Amino acid sequence: MTNCKWPQVPEPYWQNDLEIPHFQSLQTDISTDVTIVGGGITGITAGYLLSLNGVKVTIIDAGRILSGTTGHTTAKITAQHGLIYDEIIQHFGVEQALMYYQSNDAARAFIKNTIQTLNINCNLEEHNAYIYTNTKSELKKLEKEAKAYEKLNITGKLVETTPLPLPMIKAILMEGQAQFHPLKYLLPLVQSIIDKGGNIFEHTTAVDVETGVSPKVITRNGRKITSKQIISCSHYPFYDAGGYYFTRMYAERSYVVAFKNKQPYPGGMYLSLDTPKRSVRSMNNLLLLGGESHKTGHGVNTMRHYEALATFGENILGVTDIEYRWSTQDLYTLDKVPYIGTITSNNKNIFIATGYRKWGMTNGTAAAMILCDLITKGGHPYEALFTPSRFKGDPSIKTFVQHNTDVTLQFIKGKIDIKNKHPKEVKKGEGAHVTINGKKCGAYRDDSGHLHIVDSSCTHLGCEVEWNEGEKSWDCPCHGSRFSINGNVIEGPADQPLKKVNENSTTL
Repeated sequence: MTNCKWPQVPEPYWQNDLEIPHFQSLQTDISTDVTIVGGGITGITAGYLLSLNGVKVTIIDAGRILSGTTGHTTAKITAQHGLIYDEIIQHFGVEQALMYYQSNDAARAFIKNTIQTLNINCNLEEHNAYIYTNTKSELKKLEKEAKAYEKLNITGKLVETTPLPLPMIKAILMEGQAQFHPLKYLLPLVQSIIDKGGNIFEHTTAVDVETGVSPKVITRNGRKITSKQIISCSHYPFYDAGGYYFTRMYAERSYVVAFKNKQPYPGGMYLSLDTPKRSVRSMNNLLLLGGESHKTGHGVNTMRHYEALATFGENILGVTDIEYRWSTQDLYTLDKVPYIGTITSNNKNIFIATGYRKWGMTNGTAAAMILCDLITKGGHPYEALFTPSRFKGDPSIKTFVQHNTDVTLQFIKGKIDIKNKHPKEVKKGEGAHVTINGKKCGAYRDDSGHLHIVDSSCTHLGCEVEWNEGEKSWDCPCHGSRFSINGNVIEGPADQPLKKVNENSTTL
């Protein structure tokens, strides 16, 4: 158990002392050129690029813009996405692996050029990126990745030492990568969208689409947005269109603690190859340490993930004062390559971008660049690689079977598990499954003693949600939907809240 003092509430560093503009919710039916659902890095960048091309955009977000995954990132601007290039070569071929690298390297260059063009002060720093191992059994993987770098002419190599003294025997280096403050970078893009006549609406949840030549996004309050094209970049696609994306993706949570760094930082961004993963980067006088990934709704008591990161920081890096802690959620596709393009072959004017696998700064920017070209030019050189309709037999079949077998097991487990508490047994600050009138529910007792009770069946496909102690939320182990203590949707694919049960009772 670590001796570190904890911030009581999870809060990402990026939102500290930053004035993010507020936007009203949509109250009337409107028309626009392109409707963008999701106000993260993909939606904002796509809106910015389309606006530069004279396209009027409307961006809507179910909550606040920049408060989702983009606001909870570690904000590395890098094409080094784990040991991905040897794997892509094996499954897709050298040409497609090169496209993946080039798209993400182009995104890195775009971010750098945009910062220079708009004179944005967002703490941009260039650093080399490292993936390191302290296990001899993992060396072969590093060596294969180094050979992949050579095939793709990526500037990098194997090294035996790194600037930061981490426990390692070898690492693979990718030169000339970067890091920044993502919200400081994106806010000027938001202002540019507004200046060019675009609209942004917050607290406006998209729940469905009316297809056709001029498709309409339908919001939860019944308002409609008519446009020529729709872009869904709301993490999970809010509209499936028969693409069955909930069977072709899975969600993982990961964690970050930010330590006060009292020593000069030697440079570099780091990711461990060994499990559990460890990610390290600097930010001003802070050291950001991330990792502890697990499928959403599958983790142990989630505070233990924070504690494990804190212990690593104390024992390995010698830091103790924790300033911030937060977690985030990311989506994985079957073959680890994002889905970017038309949602299905029959819906040419509805686009999606999702499945960034924790590398949203470059993948999200690349997605915006690709989607802008698809809309304004009718094509993009890399669209075949990222097309959402692809299905590669290797490795997609194996991953598909594993994922959906697990979903079935989680569904059955949730329905037959009868280890429920009596509502009176739930302590202050605790969340647990309880039985109310013979029905399984989720209950959380706040510090005032009030009991918040919700139906624990996820409104997406009916799996039983699990309590997330670290974030005080109800998480679905099947497809990653997350809900607040009052049942409100935090993360999709669910778009309807959990039903409240006996909400006003304080005697239970």
